[in-house]
Amino acid sequence: MPRRGTTKQTGTRSKSRAAQGPTPGPFVHHEAALDFLNSRVNFEQIHSHKVSNQSFKLDRMHGLVKELGDPHLAVPVVHVAGSKGKGSACAMLESCLRSSGYTTGLFTSPHLVDERERVCINGVMVGQDQFDDALSKCKDASIAIAETHGHATYFELLTALAFVVFAQEAVDMVILETGLGGRLDCTNVASPIVVGLTEIQLEHTSVLGDTLELIAAEKAGIMKQGVPAVSVPQDDAVLEVFKKQVESIGCELSVLGDELLYSCRFQSTISKGPHSKVCVGQGAGCFEHMSVPLMGEHQGANCGLALAIILKLRECGFDLPERQVIAGLDRTSRKGRLELINERPRVYIDGAHTPESVRETLKGIAQQVQFDSLVVVFGCSSDKRIDGMLEELTTRADKVVFTQASTNARAADAQELGKRFTELSGKSCESYQSPIEAIQSAGKSLVTNDVLLILGSFYLAGEVKALFEAKKKNPS
Repeated sequence: MPRRGTTKQTGTRSKSRAAQGPTPGPFVHHEAALDFLNSRVNFEQIHSHKVSNQSFKLDRMHGLVKELGDPHLAVPVVHVAGSKGKGSACAMLESCLRSSGYTTGLFTSPHLVDERERVCINGVMVGQDQFDDALSKCKDASIAIAETHGHATYFELLTALAFVVFAQEAVDMVILETGLGGRLDCTNVASPIVVGLTEIQLEHTSVLGDTLELIAAEKAGIMKQGVPAVSVPQDDAVLEVFKKQVESIGCELSVLGDELLYSCRFQSTISKGPHSKVCVGQGAGCFEHMSVPLMGEHQGANCGLALAIILKLRECGFDLPERQVIAGLDRTSRKGRLELINERPRVYIDGAHTPESVRETLKGIAQQVQFDSLVVVFGCSSDKRIDGMLEELTTRADKVVFTQASTNARAADAQELGKRFTELSGKSCESYQSPIEAIQSAGKSLVTNDVLLILGSFYLAGEVKALFEAKKKNPS
C-alpha cells in the first residue's frame, strides 16, 4: 500500500523519539529513510483549521539550504504558484523543455503512490539510492540547524532534497511548484528567472485568508524584483492585488488575454477527437492553434501559461523551437489528471478537490470520453468545501459511491458524505469505508461502455492507482 502518511505517520512523534531526535549519518535502507521522513511534522496530514499562517516561516528553510551549500542557487528555476492547475502547467512546461533537448528537474506535490514522484529528472522519478543519499544530507543539515531554527518539516526536507538532487545532476532547468501559498512556502527561497501564476481560487482559507484578495497576496509573494511574471486570466480583484505587488517590487507582469494575446477554443478533429486549442502571443515566434494535451477546457489556460513561460524563456536565451514544443506537449504526463489507469473496464483517476475543479473534471470527461453511464467513487478531506463538490456530483454522475482513503488522516467519513449527498440531492448512494469495497461495488454496476471515475482527493487517487498496479502485477 502507498506510504502517504497514515494516521501513524502524520508527523506527530512520540515524546521519547522527539527528545532523542534523528541520528546523523546515512540510512541503512530505503524504509529507514521513509520512516525518518514520515516522522517529521507533515502539514499535508494536519487538518487545515489546526494550521495557521504563523506555522510557516522561511528562516528555517534559508538555514537549511545554507547548511547544504545553497543548492537552490546552482541551477535556473521557473517558479509556479496558484490555487489550481499549477501541477498541470508544470507538467506541460517540463515536457516541452525536455523535448527541446534540455535536462529538466521537476518538483511537484503531492505524490500519488511514491514520495519519489515529487522529484523527477527528465520525467523519471529519482532512484531510491539517490533519494536516500540526498535525504541523509538534508537530515544532517537539519540536525545542525535544529537548535537555532527548530526541526525541519516533511515538506521542507523534500524541497531541500529536490534542490540537492537537481544541483547534483546539474539540470538545465528546474520547474518548481509551490506547496501551500507562495510568500511563506519553503520553495520561495529560490531565485527564479521566470514566475508563473495559475488561477486563484478560495482554498486553504484558514491559512491563506478567507478572500480572493488575501489568497492572491500570498500567491503573489513568489514574484521577484526584475523577474518576469506570467499569469492566466484572473478575477479582477486578483489582478488588482497582482498589479500592486508588481508596482511594489518592480517587475513585469504579463496576463494572458491582456498583455499577452491569448485565445482558447474547444473543437473535435479526426486525429485527436474533442480537445482544446490555444493561441499565445503574436508576431514571430508566437504559438498558434496548439493542441492542449490534458482533458478539460480548464486546461487551456494552464497550457497557455506554459507556452507563455516558454516565450519568456526564449527571451532569456533558451532555444525552444515550435516543433519540439509541440512534440513535448503531446507527450505530457497525465498523472492524476483524468489519468486512465485501467482499460477494461475504463477507470480514470483525478485529484480534483474543490467544487470548481470537480465541476471542470466532470465536464471534461463528459466532453472528451464517450460513455453510456458515469459511475463516480468519491472521497475527500474533511476540511474541504464538501457541499460544493457534492452538488456537482448530483447533476453530473449517474451513480455515486462514497469512500475514504486509508492513507489520509484528514479523510471525511464515507457514511457522512453519503448522508450529506442524499440530503442535498434526494438521490440514493452507497458508502464504504474501504476503497476496495467501494470499487468492487461500483464495478458491479458497470457495463461495456460505462466509465468509472475515482475523484475528490489525491490520496484516494493514489491509493486506488496502487491497488490497480498491484492487481496487474499479481492478477490472481
